[in-house]
Amino acid sequence: MKKTLVDFIHISKGFGEQLVLDDLNLSVHENEFLTLLGPSGCGKTTTLRILGGFESPDKGQVIFDGQDITHLPPNKRNLNTVFQKYALFSHMSVSENIAFGLKISGKSDAYIKDKIRYALKLVNLEGYENRLPDSLSGGQQQRIAIARAIVNEPRLLLLDEPLGALDLKLRQDMQYELIRLKNELGITFIYVTHDQEEALTMSDTIVVMNQGYIQQMGSPEDIYNEPQNAFVADFIGESNIIEGVMIQDRLVQILGAKFDCVDTGFGQNKPVDVVIRPEDVDLVEPEKGTITGVVTHLIFKGVHYEMEVQANGFEWLVHSTDMFPVGQKVGIHVDPFDIQIMNKPESEDEEAIGVNE
Repeated sequence: MKKTLVDFIHISKGFGEQLVLDDLNLSVHENEFLTLLGPSGCGKTTTLRILGGFESPDKGQVIFDGQDITHLPPNKRNLNTVFQKYALFSHMSVSENIAFGLKISGKSDAYIKDKIRYALKLVNLEGYENRLPDSLSGGQQQRIAIARAIVNEPRLLLLDEPLGALDLKLRQDMQYELIRLKNELGITFIYVTHDQEEALTMSDTIVVMNQGYIQQMGSPEDIYNEPQNAFVADFIGESNIIEGVMIQDRLVQILGAKFDCVDTGFGQNKPVDVVIRPEDVDLVEPEKGTITGVVTHLIFKGVHYEMEVQANGFEWLVHSTDMFPVGQKVGIHVDPFDIQIMNKPESEDEEAIGVNE
């Protein structure tokens, strides 16, 4: 079992009358790539800044490697932060930027030279020692910012949307670079993003947040395949979310039709939300479907066709490698294992709150 490196214990934080974090409890393990994921204002960056020492919680404790660091200044914590804006010194060379923290800590010239060489090799920028930051691409500048952070050998690296300013191809390249660095260095990463695909690609653990609460925490596969509420299902990828009634165990009614499922324990005739991913909707001949509909929109996405199918008053989103032209009548079939059933929240407040334990 992995050792716990960080514990957030009953953390609350507000700015004026706005409560950003409400009784947050979260553990992070050694050598874990944990991503805080959610929309703007959900509390993910505030959580990271509290851990980094840039904000103080109104309540609660932050425990790092068994030590209470809640009130320690940033420079007394064995961690480093990489921001979206690289914060490189434009008048300093690449090597001077990387060496900045080492010089402040009084390391010898020989030690610093060796560490610069080591860090540049890790980020694949050997030979760039004497370049100025402004002469580098955005991706290269981000690598230098990461090199400057890892050269100090932190136990924990905090990354606050570090790839947000990069174009798509560079962002994808840097995702793989960060995974490689994490595996090579054995450093724990805590990563903040609002990009669902980025979180699914990079993370060991994803923490989905909304309105200061943790909505769900788990592996990328668990988060995507087993969303615990409608917010997570809607935020992570694309979903068909349909109001239904759980008739009995393993049988749910949606849009006037009965679908077999594998869920149990919801009771009889219980209102539920039903989540079906677009790639899990099978379009078949009309007589072979559980319900029938008509294709209303069609877009070619390269690896699949994206279609909208009007059926029983609902606009189904469908991803398929088979093309069905607009206007074609089709049947809709869904495998029981691909139907996710969730309790409906009793109120909007309950839906927003989630769980912070």
